[in-house]
Amino acid sequence: MNERQRARRPGGRSARVGAEVHRAVTELINERGYGNFTVGEVAARAGVADSSIYRRWGGLETLLADVALTRLNAQSPMPDTGSLDGDLRTYAANVAREITGPDGLLLVRLAVALSSNGQQGLQARDDLRDERTRQLQSMLDRARERGEHAPDALDVLDHILAPMYIRVLFGIGPLTPDYIDGLVDRLL
Repeated sequence: MNERQRARRPGGRSARVGAEVHRAVTELINERGYGNFTVGEVAARAGVADSSIYRRWGGLETLLADVALTRLNAQSPMPDTGSLDGDLRTYAANVAREITGPDGLLLVRLAVALSSNGQQGLQARDDLRDERTRQLQSMLDRARERGEHAPDALDVLDHILAPMYIRVLFGIGPLTPDYIDGLVDRLL
């Protein structure tokens, strides 16, 4: 195997470094909250050089957004059940499970932290939002291609995600399957 093939290989050292850096960020967030650690502290905990983080992510804000997006994609992927109804119910149930889990409101805390972290933070927040919206839009586009009437992505955010986040943020009762199904029913 030549150097070029080794560099393109999924996994390997690059994947291990990425996983260790992501783990370090998650641990530091859980211990200290957002904005209470530096790239140097992430690097030390991950066992990598600061320059590795700057080279790959450019800065803490971009790294934080990457950690959140990677986590969302892994734990709450955009479903493809074959129907919009099934996709939205699965998506809503995944989000509910995620935001009531042990790291709960990770994305909300991240968005608040990035929003207060200057222009780079705002750009990282917008990039995270735009990528997740693009993924949601692809789910809605698939439904339209099947001939289903699909709402706008913003309607999904307003009618499904926002109520769930508000309930969790303010402790307004559990996100039961009946409640989640009711949100999807009202949207559709």
